[in-house]
Amino acid sequence: MPHGDITHIDIPVSDYDRAAAFYGDLFGWQISAPPGFEDYPMWQAPNRISGGGLAPRSADFTQPRSYVEVDSIDEVLAKAQAAGATVVMDKSPITETSWWAVFRDPDGNHIGLFEGLVGM
Repeated sequence: MPHGDITHIDIPVSDYDRAAAFYGDLFGWQISAPPGFEDYPMWQAPNRISGGGLAPRSADFTQPRSYVEVDSIDEVLAKAQAAGATVVMDKSPITETSWWAVFRDPDGNHIGLFEGLVGM
């Protein structure tokens, strides 16, 4: 069922340019918006493994969110709900071959799920 690896971390920001300058200088992250995702600058750490995005801050998104790679978002959401989680965002497409979703665990933490290949 799940791979279980943390694959991505989104950081909520209110000013993309300021955040890109801050994190780029602080941690040496390379930050750019891939084609087709111009409103979603993505960061990559110097190890070329860790990464994520700078996403718009909102009333529902105020803290960094980790994404776990899974084989089936549908199966993981069903299992999470059976264990007391609440779906915050249903499975939604990223590309034709990748999807994401978000649930709230019993302690109130938002956890993202990723399924598929981004191919960027």
